[in-house]
Amino acid sequence: MILRLIISLTLSLLWSKVQAADLPGIPQFIDEMVAQYQFKKNDLVQVFKQVEYRADVIAAITTPATIKPWLEYRGSFLNPPRIDGGVAFWNQYAPVLKRAEEQYGVPQEIIVAVIGVETLYGRRAGRYRTLDALTTLAFDYPHRADFFRKELAEYLLLAREQSFSQFDIKSSYAGALGIPQFMPSSYRKYAVDFNGNGKIDILNEPEDAIGSVANYLKAYGWKTGEPIAQLAVINNGYSIPSFKDSRSLAAWLEVGVAPLSKSQTATPPAWLIDFTVDSGKEYWLTYNNFRVITQYNNSNFYAMTVLQLAEILRTAHISTAANP
Repeated sequence: MILRLIISLTLSLLWSKVQAADLPGIPQFIDEMVAQYQFKKNDLVQVFKQVEYRADVIAAITTPATIKPWLEYRGSFLNPPRIDGGVAFWNQYAPVLKRAEEQYGVPQEIIVAVIGVETLYGRRAGRYRTLDALTTLAFDYPHRADFFRKELAEYLLLAREQSFSQFDIKSSYAGALGIPQFMPSSYRKYAVDFNGNGKIDILNEPEDAIGSVANYLKAYGWKTGEPIAQLAVINNGYSIPSFKDSRSLAAWLEVGVAPLSKSQTATPPAWLIDFTVDSGKEYWLTYNNFRVITQYNNSNFYAMTVLQLAEILRTAHISTAANP
């Protein structure tokens, strides 16, 4: 990793002397975009001449936040700015959130929590030029080059469809866009015009972001009314199970795993996961809806943080509604 950073920093210093269109892989990519999507070759050549290599993008993607211990990671999001900001966001867009829940079946607190974790309710939507970030990753991050080449193509298509300049849009270091941080392919596939103004804009319109998050989770299999996760205990006398597949609650009970609280409805199959806390290990039975949240970000840390922030926000929102 240190060697890659040194190489990346060296390339960044030389970048002003090198035309992007001449770098390995980009000319072929341009030809593919021309053949498959009828872009004009000279237009794309000129675009890539203006792309800036970002060594800091490579550094960021090789040291993700989930490398932090669980309690440190959780503490980065379960804090007053996200809680207070979430309650304010919920109050401001209460009718929109209610409509999204009714239409897609995703609880309002989950929608708010996702947006809160992703961008602090739109306040931290990214500081990298999207084209720079995606180009850097597509052609200098072999580990996921195919994925980022696809997202680079999707971004160029999105810019054409939305009629914005490829250089005007900022994103995360990974190219995630707007208030809900959708990758370009997700923007094109799952973003919706939820305020009915005739355009889909998750970059600037919270209403569209709210509907789009709900639509995304629904499309990935969110099941209305089903549980997300339950804190569990391992009964004395049993060894800790190491099953990686899902099992029925009855099957978990047979091997000594029991939820601390009873569900009000029949529980679907569950996966057992654990987190390291101050007192040792904390065990959770997680269900389909938990795994749907990981489709947004493939991390148990992420999904549990969304869930716990959502529960805090729901309680706080009810309290403020009762005591305006």
